[in-house]
Amino acid sequence: MRQSRVVAAVLFALLVIGFLTLTSTRLVKAGPKSTPHPVKSGAALLGGPHGVVHSSTGAMLEGIMVQLISEKTSIRTTVFSNELGQYEFPKMETGNYTLRVPRPREFRPYEKESVHIEGATDLEAMALERWSDSEFLPPTESLIPQLTDAEWLFNVPGTGQEKKLFQLSCGDGCHSYQMPMMSKFDERSWHLIIRRMLEYGGRTLVGPPRANVDVIDGPQVATAEEKDMMAKWLARVRGPESTNPPFKLFPRPQGAATKAIVTEYELPWLGVHVHDVTGDPEGNIWFTINRSPLIGKLDPKTGKITSYTSPATPGSHPGSHWIRVAKDGTIWYTETWARNIVNFNPKTGESRVTPGLESNVTLSPDGTLWQSRDGNINQYDPETVKVIKAYPMQHIRTTYGNFISWDGRYVGGGNVARDFDGIYFLDNKTGEVREVRSPSGHAKPSRGSFDPDGNMWVGGRGGVLVKYDHKTGVITEFTPPTPYANFYEATADKNGEVWAGEMHAGNMGRFNPHTGQWTEYGLPEPYSNDFTTWVDNTTNPVSAWYGDEYGYVVHVQPLE
Repeated sequence: MRQSRVVAAVLFALLVIGFLTLTSTRLVKAGPKSTPHPVKSGAALLGGPHGVVHSSTGAMLEGIMVQLISEKTSIRTTVFSNELGQYEFPKMETGNYTLRVPRPREFRPYEKESVHIEGATDLEAMALERWSDSEFLPPTESLIPQLTDAEWLFNVPGTGQEKKLFQLSCGDGCHSYQMPMMSKFDERSWHLIIRRMLEYGGRTLVGPPRANVDVIDGPQVATAEEKDMMAKWLARVRGPESTNPPFKLFPRPQGAATKAIVTEYELPWLGVHVHDVTGDPEGNIWFTINRSPLIGKLDPKTGKITSYTSPATPGSHPGSHWIRVAKDGTIWYTETWARNIVNFNPKTGESRVTPGLESNVTLSPDGTLWQSRDGNINQYDPETVKVIKAYPMQHIRTTYGNFISWDGRYVGGGNVARDFDGIYFLDNKTGEVREVRSPSGHAKPSRGSFDPDGNMWVGGRGGVLVKYDHKTGVITEFTPPTPYANFYEATADKNGEVWAGEMHAGNMGRFNPHTGQWTEYGLPEPYSNDFTTWVDNTTNPVSAWYGDEYGYVVHVQPLE
């Protein structure tokens, strides 16, 4: 009797296994008719519409950006498909959206309007059709606007020296490479364009030629020989008879890089150029506009934008640059062209304008202001903006970036002058000043920050992140996986990881110095013109904000 029960149990188990195997086989053969729900990662950020994306041949596609655009607010929310082709949005407000793939690249466009979203909507499977079976894609009108600047440089002919010179001269982030790469001029015309772009005053291209151009700081550093080399190269690859090559695209995001949500907030003005962003304790994002007479505030919960008019300075082009929120809730920002610093009180609407400080200042936890200039590292009284104390330097005259440690003890800056490529470091408790050259001599350190351990991190316009460990005195450079990326800045979070927009590469970079791992989050627009990243250490996981040069504010939320 006992033996028969055992035999019956075994037979029943075999029947169950057979049924499950048959069902599984049928599901595989049936293909993606319905949407499997993704395995949750960062579950608190998810729970919204979900679906699956595959090729027209049935292959599941990883790293495809899928975007919902609200018809009510125009906010663009983008997620990525995982290795199973699955994607999932965060919980979205009920309403109609445009569903699309923002950068289909090797695939034909996919877009559906007025898709109704309510709760965890199960979206119809996407089937994407390739333009070509070749890994080298034809330069179609659809593909070219999707290319990053880095992909342009990777694909056009030229030597490494020619491309690097172009990257350093034209890659400071004030514009993308789309304009020069889509233009066709002879050598004489390229010489005139290069002279105008490198020798005239800033991004407005107004005013007389700069004096002593060859030794100014910043990326526009080129000798007459280098300008000639650049003009000859451009005339060869972007001359009247030049043609676009077939394009080899960079790989799509994989693994950890697909575990993120990217939200873009379009600004309600045309032609604005966002420069810096920062956050306040209420969760608002404040931003400067480089060439317009206002600053702005974004409420991410509603998408509402509030603008505040900046005081006009007679005889100067309007525009703002650096911005920070003080402990008392007032907003500090600098004017780009008027060489003033402004303290704005949002509660009263009053602004105090003080001449003398410009560009990138840093705000200490004790409320004082710091900036390097005229060979000194200066501490300023916030009320009078007069120098409290000056710390002289031997080699560095001024730096573009200035930043301070979390406890206010250390001050640093990146120096990009041709005769001294490196950083300054000040211990304002002991008064010790260090000026340290970069290992390569071509890092072009710019803006940066300190991590919680007091290490300096600086974005290098030469395409590297620069770390300075003041305890060991060692300076190190780290190169991202994507070639031809520039860094305008670098911001460390509470965990010691470093965030930096990979300018011209279409990525937000996240570097873990403890493991040496890079995570490059692809962006829905190919520009990534990120002048400064503000890290929100109150979110879990930590998230990053930046304002793009092309008129929108971006929030990158990793899921792990």
